[in-house]
Amino acid sequence: MPANQRKSVIGKFPLRLMPSVRRGAEDFSLKEGVSLNQFINVAVAEKIVHLQHDEWLATRPKPTAARIARALAILDRPTQNATDPGDELPDGYVSIRDTDEYKQALGGK
Repeated sequence: MPANQRKSVIGKFPLRLMPSVRRGAEDFSLKEGVSLNQFINVAVAEKIVHLQHDEWLATRPKPTAARIARALAILDRPTQNATDPGDELPDGYVSIRDTDEYKQALGGK
């Protein structure tokens, strides 16, 4: 097997926790009504998702004026659907995009 491949083994995984961390995990797993194993599985999964999100944020394409304009154009498309009662804009509403400050922030467009 090449050195850069890892074995994926399903089964037991011995884990050493500091006593205070284990007590905290046990306390919260009891409060949530799950086993310590399930609590640790969820905690690790949440951490992985957080790290993956951080990676995605660091590597995603940065917003450009063209991308922002394209997104706003999509949002400005007319709809065939009537506004639901209670979702109407209040009288006198002015879109932030119609303000001078917004236009200046976009470079005076």
